[in-house]
Amino acid sequence: MNRRAFLMRSGIGIVGIGSAPLWLTRAAYCKKGSLRKRKVLISIFQRGGADGLNMVVPFGEKAYYESRPTIAVPPPGSRANSTLDLDGFFGLHPNLGDLKAIFLERRLAIVHAVGSPDRTRSHFDAQDYMESGTPGVKSTADGWLNRALSIDAPSDKSPVRAVSITGPILPRMLSGGNSAIALSGTPNEFRIKEDHLAKVLPDVYLNSADHLLNATATEAIRASRVIQSVLTAPYVPANGAKYPEGRFSESMQQIARLIKSDVGLEVAFTDTGGWDTHIHQIGATVSDGLMARLLIEFAATLAAFDRDMGDLMEDVVLVTMSEFGRTLKENVSRGTDHGHGGVMFVMGGNVRGGKVYGEWPGLAPEQLYGGRDLHVTSDFRDVLFELVVHQLGQAQSSDVFPGFAKSKNLGILI
Repeated sequence: MNRRAFLMRSGIGIVGIGSAPLWLTRAAYCKKGSLRKRKVLISIFQRGGADGLNMVVPFGEKAYYESRPTIAVPPPGSRANSTLDLDGFFGLHPNLGDLKAIFLERRLAIVHAVGSPDRTRSHFDAQDYMESGTPGVKSTADGWLNRALSIDAPSDKSPVRAVSITGPILPRMLSGGNSAIALSGTPNEFRIKEDHLAKVLPDVYLNSADHLLNATATEAIRASRVIQSVLTAPYVPANGAKYPEGRFSESMQQIARLIKSDVGLEVAFTDTGGWDTHIHQIGATVSDGLMARLLIEFAATLAAFDRDMGDLMEDVVLVTMSEFGRTLKENVSRGTDHGHGGVMFVMGGNVRGGKVYGEWPGLAPEQLYGGRDLHVTSDFRDVLFELVVHQLGQAQSSDVFPGFAKSKNLGILI
């Protein structure tokens, strides 16, 4: 680990060295009147391989019900807790009901049969490929979201332009040459608990003869003061938004606070785990079970974030992804195994929502990938490519996804 990485990833050096009033951080790091004009991209990773077929149900496919006799979500109107019809063919799992209104308001788009072209069923490799943006290439040193940050940013760019709220270690997606910081989701953790360290560390690092260490320390301390002032202040979600309990919900609430504080956030990342549903995917009812319970927090959190942000969502785009989908056929443990094609959600003000995008490959035996999985007909980079270009204004998109030739224009963003 190099010196820069040590400082930025250390548990005591990243945040909490002093504080500054919120109005001062806004004045220091933001241009006057910039609120609601800065575009923000939020990336959310569902770790474990989320079952897109039970999230966005192809209830128009007979093979779906034949292959999942006990875990399929009932067709719309057939009984309580049945599929929520979206377009006569696809529908949402009933526990995703909080998202249906956003879909009908055309601010939520869904991409089905989407994923990585790489055939691996390894969680580690598949996640690494999706975070690096280079499927099948293990030598990529950085993540696509880091590369998506503009290299033409002004010299006085915000110290919190790229934030991950996943813990103290910077995730693969945000690792790279552009500055990014990793935080935990609880505001009380954003400080140094030992008062003597808080007083000594700035002098130790800032007076160092090592120019790299000095510059990195300056950046880290600037970031710490912004984070301290924003995320430790009292906060009440706007517009009656009610976030559910859970780490994912806490993380999204902190992202909302950073955006509202207008401190220069450009990209944010968080994740949610537990989607590897080999067993007990659905319990006694379709609204119960391991995956069903995850969907409740997932949908309620996204809906609360949308309500909390209000008009600010016009400048925000949020995208979800998972390393791969699940097998079409349920297993003997009332779960599903590692598959291929999955689902991505894209939500925000510039989204052409109210539509399920992508070419549907079908679920008949001869239409399946390897005879068992949903085919990938849209590369996940086709989705991210549009977001990088239209939301972040990154013209050099070929540098963000090296070796990738864009194969289709889905037209998800306005």
